[in-house]
Amino acid sequence: MRRFFRTFPATCAAARGTWVSCEVFATSSPAETWKGALVNRPDYQSVGKSVRKKDSLQLLLGKPVFTEDIAPDALVVKLLRSPHANAIVEDIDTSKAKKIAGVVDVFTWEDVPGERFSNAGQTYPETSPYDRLIIDRHVRYVGDVVAIVAAENEKAAEAALSRIKVTYDVLDPVLDFRAAKDNPTLVHPEDNWHMLCDLGGDNKRNLVGTTADADGDVEAVLAGCDIVLERTYHTKAFNQAMMETFRTYAEMDCYGRLHVISSTQIVFHVRRILSHALGIPKSRIRVEKPRIGGGFGAKQTAVCEVYPAFVTMKTGRPAMCVFTRKEAQTCGSPRHEMEIKVRLGANDDGRIRALDVTTLSNSGAYGEHGWATVGLTGHKSIPLYTGSLEAFKFTADVVYTNMQPSGAYRGFGATQGQFAVETAVNELAEMLRRDPIGLREQNMLREGMTMPAYFNEVANACALDRCLDRCRQMFDWEAKYPVRDMGNGKVRAAGVGMSMQGSGIAGIDSGSVTVRLNDDGTYMLVIGAADMGTGCDTILAQMVAEHMECSVDDVSVFGADTDASPYDSGSYASSTTYVTGMAVEKACAQLKERLCAIAAEVLGCAADELAFEGGCVVRESTGETVSLPAIAEKSQCNSCQLAEATAMHSSPVSPPPFMVGMAEIELDRETGTVEVLNFDAVVDCGIPINPALARIQVEGGIVQGIGHTLMEDVTRTSKGAIRESSLFTYRLPTRLDVGQIDVEFEHSYEPTGPFGAKSIGEIVINTPAPAIAHAIYRATGVWHRELPILPEHVLLAKPEAS
Repeated sequence: MRRFFRTFPATCAAARGTWVSCEVFATSSPAETWKGALVNRPDYQSVGKSVRKKDSLQLLLGKPVFTEDIAPDALVVKLLRSPHANAIVEDIDTSKAKKIAGVVDVFTWEDVPGERFSNAGQTYPETSPYDRLIIDRHVRYVGDVVAIVAAENEKAAEAALSRIKVTYDVLDPVLDFRAAKDNPTLVHPEDNWHMLCDLGGDNKRNLVGTTADADGDVEAVLAGCDIVLERTYHTKAFNQAMMETFRTYAEMDCYGRLHVISSTQIVFHVRRILSHALGIPKSRIRVEKPRIGGGFGAKQTAVCEVYPAFVTMKTGRPAMCVFTRKEAQTCGSPRHEMEIKVRLGANDDGRIRALDVTTLSNSGAYGEHGWATVGLTGHKSIPLYTGSLEAFKFTADVVYTNMQPSGAYRGFGATQGQFAVETAVNELAEMLRRDPIGLREQNMLREGMTMPAYFNEVANACALDRCLDRCRQMFDWEAKYPVRDMGNGKVRAAGVGMSMQGSGIAGIDSGSVTVRLNDDGTYMLVIGAADMGTGCDTILAQMVAEHMECSVDDVSVFGADTDASPYDSGSYASSTTYVTGMAVEKACAQLKERLCAIAAEVLGCAADELAFEGGCVVRESTGETVSLPAIAEKSQCNSCQLAEATAMHSSPVSPPPFMVGMAEIELDRETGTVEVLNFDAVVDCGIPINPALARIQVEGGIVQGIGHTLMEDVTRTSKGAIRESSLFTYRLPTRLDVGQIDVEFEHSYEPTGPFGAKSIGEIVINTPAPAIAHAIYRATGVWHRELPILPEHVLLAKPEAS
């Protein structure tokens, strides 16, 4: 077969593009086909280039770009929180608090609507239960909201909190998530609890939801295996700890509508959540987001938006709620704590024949993202071994407990599942005395394979095998894998892990953009996706620049604002580059046609005689041209053609990116301290649209994964209160804690993605845990199956009997 690529001219004056043919033989493999296309692909002007971020100068110069910077003066909103994990508010006296100078009002459970809602930022109908009230008389975790204070200043608000007198009927809490299902103590006994989808949820059993999937007869295959390895792994509720905590400003606009400015990833979902919570139509709510100081999934949940919005609706005055660091750490939406049981069946020759994964997820006091998250523990780990699997089984329960509610966090369940499955594979390799790389090469998913454990999608673009080989080379695996005694009680060792993720939620989430020609011949890109610092504003602008044959500097970006932006599900599930990027491609194609139609009015000819050529439209038969400013002018005078286009995209598939990570550690046997010396990673995200931003994504995710593995710890008192309530006690990795990080990319070409791109945002956090746990085993002879692995765990652990 023959494929053609077009090279684009920089300006209209240049030659009008040339077609380059690329011979690709029909007998070649998908990988060979891609390599041939890569050699002959066009020299893109914007895509594939490390373009500076659109917002970089404003951020570097400290300009007012964040919510608290740009919000006008407003009432200060503070929240009184429960000291009990499970209690009923018998009586609450706010009279003394209301008498404090500067206090505007105090609201309790008696003042709020009685309809339940979900805080989960997911496409409607949400898979999360409707189990919240703005303030509930029944408080369900230490930190649950008991009262809302609105005051003229922070001093008055804080004083009011101390003057509110609450009498509680304290109940027994459910603090062990392993004992939560069918526990006689119900976290949500109310009758108006409900779900929009039948996903196995049952509040009378403390069940948020259940899921199950299987292919083949797992028990029969396991019975025929030479080795059946059964292991249980446990991961804690890690906190996103983004620099900017949760914060929201609310006001009534000049039309009497609720206007909300929030640090959120999900402007359209926040609008729906507020509509449900406040009982007002979505048409009366406008939500916009400024720059976001980090989110990592935490701001996919509407953690604080409802409180200032409620105050504004009640008082008619602007209101602002800013979470303290303590509130963000103890009342936010951390990663779900999970226990994952893995049964792995293999033959003595290393062939992995069966995988059975059973997950128990702790959703905490509310059910946000519980069912959606747990599915990834199996669906994003089991398919990695599609190359040899004869059967798989995956089952999961998500349960309520009287703990801080969990939510979305980068990796979204795949992180926990891959720690378990990848560690089990490493345990098999050590049991068989096999090199873990060779074992993976024998069993791994390869391009062109159908993945039964991933909804039967086909891996059309998969460079996982090349990622593994390239990472082995750059890491110098053969030299670093053997355990090396460095003297002084220190030993060096290495470990490995593989990962896959997804690119958006197939068949559900959608992305939209509007591309508009400005008066001066430049472009405006209007989006509903939220740039969280990841650079999606820049990446989408690069795509517009490539399609419209202009400079990235000639593309301005606006968003996200529910009044002005076209609908977008939001920035989560690794969707923006892949899903919204395809919307950019569609919109640009439509815009070119419209610009030609407007130019036809100028030249008095048929539109099909014209071609778009970068800075102008050309009449190919005569060479006549119409400049973009002239087209913009014509569109505004005696024309019925808009010089803009809006397009939406939703994908029926979610092509996974792939990653391999290798860690070298130095372990001190006398102190249990583990130092990461080197972490090498190779990622297949299709074609990186902006290699510099992609590299930063990888490096940042690796640092987070190292933190999860070695230092970030959440512990609770006997009453359910979180001890690590500040960044002094919740230890995060710094640059000094992560050693040398080296990142490379192996390209594949995803035919359903823009310019062959897939996602990269989430996969990057997944490989450190299994790789480092593997290296620690190599150094000590002990498998640590719980995260984090702290020095005391290493020091006190005893080698297992062989």
